[in-house]
Amino acid sequence: MNKKQKSVLIISLIIIAASFIIWLAFGSEIFTKTQVLVETKDELFGWTEKKWENKFIWGLDLTLVVSGTVFLTGSLLMFLMRNKKKSAD
Repeated sequence: MNKKQKSVLIISLIIIAASFIIWLAFGSEIFTKTQVLVETKDELFGWTEKKWENKFIWGLDLTLVVSGTVFLTGSLLMFLMRNKKKSAD
């Protein structure tokens, strides 16, 4: 493995690890969400109201897409940067 391949491997692993860390920071949801149902309580009258708030939550599905894309791109780059040694036939 040459220097270019090592750097591609390290960068790919860092991006994949960062993707999983972001997923854990957003609460380990399975699916990506763009809206969240929030229940608010009116203290004066005592009733509750449910509203949808626009909020992005990173999900496992998005994490796997990012990881798969980085893995395929990194594999392709490592293949293209390989040493092409000629055999002594």
